[in-house]
Amino acid sequence: MSIKHTKSMKWGFFALFLCLALVSVQAPAWAAKEPLQQLQVLDKGKWAPGTYQAVQDLIDKHGVKSPSYNPAKKPYAVFDWDNTSIMHDTEEALFVYQINHLAFKMTPEEFAGIIRTGVPAGPFSDDYKNDDGQPVTLDDIAADLAADYTFLYNQYKGMKGTKSLDEVKATEQFADFRAKLYFLYEAINGTHGSSIGYPWVLYLFANMTIDEVHALAEASNDASLGMAIEKVSWTSPKALSGKAGVITVSHTTGLRLTSEVANLMNTFRSNGIDVYVVSASLEEVVRVFATLPKYGYNLPAENVIGMRLQVENGKIKPVYEKNYPFTVHHGKTEVIESVLVKKYGHGPIFIAGDSIGDYEMMTELDSVKLVLVVNRVKGGTIGQAAAKAASQMGKNNPAFVLQGRDENTGMWIPSESTVKLGKKEAQLLAD
Repeated sequence: MSIKHTKSMKWGFFALFLCLALVSVQAPAWAAKEPLQQLQVLDKGKWAPGTYQAVQDLIDKHGVKSPSYNPAKKPYAVFDWDNTSIMHDTEEALFVYQINHLAFKMTPEEFAGIIRTGVPAGPFSDDYKNDDGQPVTLDDIAADLAADYTFLYNQYKGMKGTKSLDEVKATEQFADFRAKLYFLYEAINGTHGSSIGYPWVLYLFANMTIDEVHALAEASNDASLGMAIEKVSWTSPKALSGKAGVITVSHTTGLRLTSEVANLMNTFRSNGIDVYVVSASLEEVVRVFATLPKYGYNLPAENVIGMRLQVENGKIKPVYEKNYPFTVHHGKTEVIESVLVKKYGHGPIFIAGDSIGDYEMMTELDSVKLVLVVNRVKGGTIGQAAAKAASQMGKNNPAFVLQGRDENTGMWIPSESTVKLGKKEAQLLAD
């Protein structure tokens, strides 16, 4: 190679280096835009196409790619947890787990009092009768349960007895206890509403530490994620009909993660939109699900807001937190306004929910740009929200959108319609 050719190559490399240096110095705007091009885009997953597009449009319009984005006034989104962010109800699954594992820390005297706390006396509504069609009263079923619990407390080695859990679960007293306690929960909610029923079930954590509740919730989550989704019935034994009579009650087993919601939460955050959960379950129970990396939602603990009980000397009391809203119905709006609006100076741009307990936060906050209704084909106020979303299908800039799922599998389906448990055909709205 000649000296002349070598010099020519050196000058060529120098010129190229100089050009690249000039570009890097003279193009700071390009350098600033590059990270924006790498922002997370919502995965299409099993979203209904129109619903997906509305959510992605919201992210584009209000996220960091938007010219109007102001990091000093960050937008934020609020999700319900049970049956919205996951399939089924983590608190109810934990209640069943508590029953099946006798995971209680109350004396018989404490238990007898706690199961009556806040519940009006007298018979429950006509939907909650015993197997002979007779009315069931609070006094009668509470007396039966107190007797069952006393027996189990004195027998089970996890309490004051010496017998294993399997031995105790083989007794008629356990079968009676299991059916009647779950029946009582259903009867309280069905007769007196969630404002009484939702706090009531939390009182059964009495005398536990927060760490004990966390461990119990994680064990329940893991067990329920591995269960089949199916209806299970419990019937109390005739030999222990007691005052309430023979009781039959059913519940649905199994929890499922919803990967589309986990992805949406992470996409929101990637695009500069903060994410919160406002739940009618105990705050500490939901935090386990929403924060542990193995479940994939990855929320900070402080971004989970739910029901709260008083804690004294490190132990949970069967008393609701003073001057704090019941986080259901209008209480969800209240806590958003008192906690989040106070923090940000403005309301959320997005609400996701599935039930009548979410309707108020869907409709009472003027800041909300888009409401996602996870379609459970229900009536009542959530049915009204679903109907509104259905009427806006196919239209530009909808305010309400629907997302369907298959309740037999617990998975979303790419449709606004839902396949109900035990059914094969998808349904858009309740009859």
